[in-house]
Amino acid sequence: MSSCMDGVPIDAAMPSRLFSLEGLDSARLPVLIAVPHAGRDYPDEILQNLRVAPEVLERLEDRHADMLLPDPAALGAPVLVAHAARAWIDLNRAPSEVDPQMIADAPRTAFAQPSAKVRGGLGLVPRRLADHGDLWRRPFRQSTIAARISGFHDPYHRALNQALHALKARFGCALLIDLHSMPPLRPEGAAVPPGIVLGDRFGRSASGSLCDLAMRTMTRLGFEVALNHPYAGGYVLDRHGRPSRGIHALQVEVDRSLYLDAGLRNPGAGLPHVRSALVELIEALSDDLLRSDPGLAIAAE
Repeated sequence: MSSCMDGVPIDAAMPSRLFSLEGLDSARLPVLIAVPHAGRDYPDEILQNLRVAPEVLERLEDRHADMLLPDPAALGAPVLVAHAARAWIDLNRAPSEVDPQMIADAPRTAFAQPSAKVRGGLGLVPRRLADHGDLWRRPFRQSTIAARISGFHDPYHRALNQALHALKARFGCALLIDLHSMPPLRPEGAAVPPGIVLGDRFGRSASGSLCDLAMRTMTRLGFEVALNHPYAGGYVLDRHGRPSRGIHALQVEVDRSLYLDAGLRNPGAGLPHVRSALVELIEALSDDLLRSDPGLAIAAE
């Protein structure tokens, strides 16, 4: 396992191992599996500035979603895992999605009109959580946020982009599985809530045939599956999904109750089943990609 910093100096407050990329050189499948929100490394700067109990920040984590990953060597697909906590900076937000209330030394007019996620407290640096209120004792300096972007957010996305293009060069196509977990969803009417939610940015980040195959595969394996509701994917898919160029991106959200214990904090009895289902999904999508004519993707560039 290799730590990736892309030559960018590390702020002293940052965790030493921000993310890791495994299995790219030995990849046998055109699939990259990325886990941006399961990081559990919290630097002192976060803990010293908290106005809530440290365990509250676990609600921002895709708790133990990295344990859903298959072994890269056995599967033949590379994996990219963020180790720094989402509370430090959210890799699934655009660098522009800065909450003005998080910045101590800049006027609010210095920032773009905030999105709904930013207004809800879940911008590039999360500000608040429902039932707990504000997370921090004081806002951060603008230079601090800029250091997190240049030292972690930018290198992570460069590594992701380079890995996808390496797979594309080798196989003629590539697929990003952006792996997340979600709290159990409430039923809507009489319908059983989904345990798996697939997102393709409403058809913009992946081909319809790949998404249909993913839906069929997870349904066949016994899961209730939904598409783009309530999660359609975010910045990761917007930035990296280019199906017209042969680079597809799907977000996969897994209900935490399917693989964690009753308290949703530690791995549970369902973990092996969900992990094996994800392996089957990855293999099915990879087979479908490799059966298609890579010349179509190359010609589209």
